[in-house]
Amino acid sequence: MAAILIIDDDPMILRLLARMVEKMGHSPTPSQTLGEGLDLARQNPYDVVFLDVRLPDGNGLDGLPELRANGAGPEVIIMTGQGDPDGAELAIKNGAWDYIEKPASVDKMRLPLLRALDYRHERQHQAPPKVLKREDIVGDSPAIQACLETMAQAAASDGNVLINGETGTGKELFAWGIHRNSGRADKSFVVVDCTALPETLVESLLFGHVRGSFTGADRSQRGLIEQAHGGTLFLDEVGELPLTLQKSFLRVLQERRFRPVGGNSEITSDFRLIAATNRDLEEMVAQGQFRQDLFFRLRTFSLELPPLRERGEDMPELVNHHLTRLCQRYKLRPKGFAPDFLEALQAYTWPGNVRELVNVLERSLSAAQDEAILYAYHLPTYLRVEVTKAALRRPEQGEPRLAIELAPLEQMPSLAKVRDEAAAAAERRYLRELLARTHGDIQKTCAISELSRGRLYALLKKHGLSRK
Repeated sequence: MAAILIIDDDPMILRLLARMVEKMGHSPTPSQTLGEGLDLARQNPYDVVFLDVRLPDGNGLDGLPELRANGAGPEVIIMTGQGDPDGAELAIKNGAWDYIEKPASVDKMRLPLLRALDYRHERQHQAPPKVLKREDIVGDSPAIQACLETMAQAAASDGNVLINGETGTGKELFAWGIHRNSGRADKSFVVVDCTALPETLVESLLFGHVRGSFTGADRSQRGLIEQAHGGTLFLDEVGELPLTLQKSFLRVLQERRFRPVGGNSEITSDFRLIAATNRDLEEMVAQGQFRQDLFFRLRTFSLELPPLRERGEDMPELVNHHLTRLCQRYKLRPKGFAPDFLEALQAYTWPGNVRELVNVLERSLSAAQDEAILYAYHLPTYLRVEVTKAALRRPEQGEPRLAIELAPLEQMPSLAKVRDEAAAAAERRYLRELLARTHGDIQKTCAISELSRGRLYALLKKHGLSRK
């Protein structure tokens, strides 16, 4: 008998789903608020959670990562009364099992439950997963756990992997992780930095060349693709790969064969490909800057690395890990850190992600010298200024005042006018703050605000705001 948690503020939906679950021979637990549902999930193991999006105390999607991280990691079926493509995308990327639009028939709600329970049953009878070699991959937040799960799946296969993430999020670290946990771990791991490939020599570097094939080729040279034979070829920043080379490389991916520059015969290389980028390849495909067929070929597995600003719960472990390494490197006594040091790090937005964090810790150690404890005072000035300004940020100067504040008694406006004016001011402040915190990410902004893209753009135009 499976345990099913149902989080929905509609009593009729709660009763309908509870009856359906009971008739299937399972145990339902109803909850009408997100807070109560999360408390129940913390205290009890559930197999499946039905989760409504619009709840009295918040957006159900906000609770999805915590629900997935609790207990046995229940499968979560999202329910919503308003179809929202961006919300569906966000839900699935955060590990939702399915996304159902209400009103839905009992059969439509029963089917994903049956499939989720079948899936969990099969998983329980599989051999226990092997322990991953994580090396320097630090953290156990839901976002990192999801990445580790994808990393394990990719390591068990020879399929191509595309890793997306902002600069400094650890794309090469995860590429190494896939390689070290794969059947190719004892073979070579060859890194190709696509941003540093000189256009005149790119084919020679990748495919190799024979002696005398061009001026200066005084000896034959094995290319990087051949050097990766039996192991892993890592294309870092693959979005920078020249268009002229993408067609040639697509053929190499399909056939694992290539011809060195100036060569008469083809060479075979059995390599596993992992590519990484901080660019939006789908957008590049739409603009004709990246080949669509190559893009599809690259992403057999897709791994999305979260930015550091979305991993606040990992910060203490990250700080401990990197402080220990830095102290060992510089032969310093181990150092602790005060609460204000950690609070400042967690309040910062980290445009440079983990790479920037390591640099900040290194500078803090230098500023502290022989002191045993790191304080916020030891952090770089730019970071302290940014955190302080964010804490003190108020509505911009020139924010429109309500009509009631400006008018004499005989000219007091109507309540409707005051209400409309207050609502407009609140809308503008809300959108400005939300865009700042999502860094202009329209998809996230729509998901959090529960606005459609069309409605969001209309409000931005109305209030004179830009996504930046």
